[in-house]
Amino acid sequence: MPSLKYAAIGAMFEALWLSRLPGLIRTLSSSRGVIFTLHRVLPDAPAEFAPNAILQVRPDFLDYCITRIRALGIDIVSMDEAVVRMASTDDHERQFVVFTFDDAYKDNLQYALPVLRRQNCPFTLYVPTALVDGTGEVWWQSIEDIIGRENAITVDGERLDTSTLAVKQAAYDVLYWRMRKMPEADRVILMRSFAVDHGYDLDRQCRDLIMDWDELRQFADEALCTIGAHTVHHYELAKLPLEQARSEMARSADILEAKFGHRPAHISYPIGGPASAGPREFELARELGFRTGVTTRPGGIYAQHSQTPQALPRVSLNGLFQKKRYIDVFATGTIFSTLGRITG
Repeated sequence: MPSLKYAAIGAMFEALWLSRLPGLIRTLSSSRGVIFTLHRVLPDAPAEFAPNAILQVRPDFLDYCITRIRALGIDIVSMDEAVVRMASTDDHERQFVVFTFDDAYKDNLQYALPVLRRQNCPFTLYVPTALVDGTGEVWWQSIEDIIGRENAITVDGERLDTSTLAVKQAAYDVLYWRMRKMPEADRVILMRSFAVDHGYDLDRQCRDLIMDWDELRQFADEALCTIGAHTVHHYELAKLPLEQARSEMARSADILEAKFGHRPAHISYPIGGPASAGPREFELARELGFRTGVTTRPGGIYAQHSQTPQALPRVSLNGLFQKKRYIDVFATGTIFSTLGRITG
């Protein structure tokens, strides 16, 4: 169960912090740095039923994270600088952190950008272009929204009880993983049907959650920001035929170049786990000229990643673990590389 998984992770974080091991591990490790994954930045606490709370951090947590990373003697750098650092032959090069944000949520503009500017913190924003057009689907949040407001839902004729918090979470898990395992075209059809049946406007939700092109222009014009590609429709690339996957990646770069005058050199694979992006997608990114591709596989960045820069791991700043003392753990790439090997 997810709750048991996150309880175990929390216990591990506590034990590591109490042991003071993260500092020693960083000193002894050959890890060059860490790429952080973020999504949403919001000041309010999540609702009681909020399975996507893992994607949400508070502005004050982001602010403290930046401050603490620098206090640890770690440099905060751009993705371009990270490429240089991971290939450096200088064994005394300072460790680095890269802050990356996926999906171009509006709250990044309202709550994250002021923090990043005040802290003079470079970052990368990965943009799914159809969502910015207002025609994509933030389907994982849509499922949460619908289940959260209903006492029962119907999916493909099957009725699921959603009258209590426990059964809401169970229904979310069932529907989320059903959609994750479906071909993307079938998922889109099911999600549209599910939304219509429950009076939910997917297009409006997308417009409400994701920046439009005028709002995104503020990031494109921001010297601290590197705009990266995140495909067109935010589909799991590994589930697509080869040419469709190639098109999703290439067209997203084409669109961003046409909008802002600069072709993105970096890409984030949607969802980003092993079932969503693998060797085929990494090779496509290389063929299409992307300098880096980031996954959501946990791990630190090592010198050997300079040989496979289109397959970089990241460490998620998970919204369920917003305790200041955990930042020392998050900043220790070796811990997450080890965790990735154990769970992978």
